[in-house]
Amino acid sequence: MILHARHYATNEPVAVTVARGCIAGVSASDREPSSWIAPALFDPQINGCLGISFNSPALAPEQVRTVATVCREHGIGAFAPTLVTNSFEALHHGFATLAGALDTDPELARIMPCFHLEGPYLSGEDGPRGAHPREHTRDPDWDEFRRWQDAAGGRIRMVTLAPERAGALALIEKLAAADVVVAIGHTAASGQQIRDAVNAGARTSTHLGNGCHAVLPRHDNYIWEQLACDDLWASMITDGHHLPATLVKCFSRVKGADRLLITSDVGSLAGMPPGKYREWGTDLEVLPSGKIVVAGTPFLAGSGHFTDVCVSNVIRMTGMSLKDAIDLASAQPRKLLGLPVTKIEAGQPASLMLFDWVSGGEVTVREML
Repeated sequence: MILHARHYATNEPVAVTVARGCIAGVSASDREPSSWIAPALFDPQINGCLGISFNSPALAPEQVRTVATVCREHGIGAFAPTLVTNSFEALHHGFATLAGALDTDPELARIMPCFHLEGPYLSGEDGPRGAHPREHTRDPDWDEFRRWQDAAGGRIRMVTLAPERAGALALIEKLAAADVVVAIGHTAASGQQIRDAVNAGARTSTHLGNGCHAVLPRHDNYIWEQLACDDLWASMITDGHHLPATLVKCFSRVKGADRLLITSDVGSLAGMPPGKYREWGTDLEVLPSGKIVVAGTPFLAGSGHFTDVCVSNVIRMTGMSLKDAIDLASAQPRKLLGLPVTKIEAGQPASLMLFDWVSGGEVTVREML
């Protein structure tokens, strides 16, 4: 099979030959294709969709496959299934169910090469806690984490936590020694606590600018502290609801392309019609705009837009190139997690997306390989 499209990084027409799931060759195309080609997206934070939550105590393997199928429709060739703050039993079931589904399906295992645990070792304060249930936020417990890691078959590659929790620094050290990426998020930490976390091995910030108090000190606060730290990467949710364009532009300029990545943080209600739903023991609402909030409040509860929308938005918000925007949602998450970076080169896996795009418009996925 030969694919004719414009290379996302060069804008040049290329002919990409694909055989047996690999790129067999790349050459100049003698056509003027209207579609584009790029590595498939990778999202480090997918919670579910269509009413399916990876956090559900009733999660079933066929539901895992449904989420993967929907994600591919949005250019997401691989992602990290994310489980959030819950009881030990619910999280154990979720990780065990995911691992069981992947153990019996090599294609699913390729699509979901690692897992993300967001919580339960997060701030219990309103604001930083976000939509995470307060009754399940708690101090870090290495033995508890190890049991989840065993259930996951060793696939938990990222843990988001609040470094101010008692015992957090010791856990960060152990996680870093075990090659688990530690992310700071849903935190009310002081500047010193954030610096201590980085010294202990924390490497990134989860959805910087979200999971915060509504009002912060203008100078000394945990957003500035993480933004200024050159040893921390940061993810941003650029769905159009979580961060205003001015903040996305500032974050992008300060962190630069080498320490930044995009996540959709798509929630279990993504793709659902407007209305009220019950998730995580909380009443949530999908608004007509697709925004998902804790019912009756302005507080966000995950995203209703997938990673392809986030790529389109970050281009509009910052003016960055198509190449840089796609790399933030494909190469950068893989680099952070220590996964192979997909390139459009001979010998590489054919994990690619074909899409339509006009400058200033939407990235519209046409086909996934």
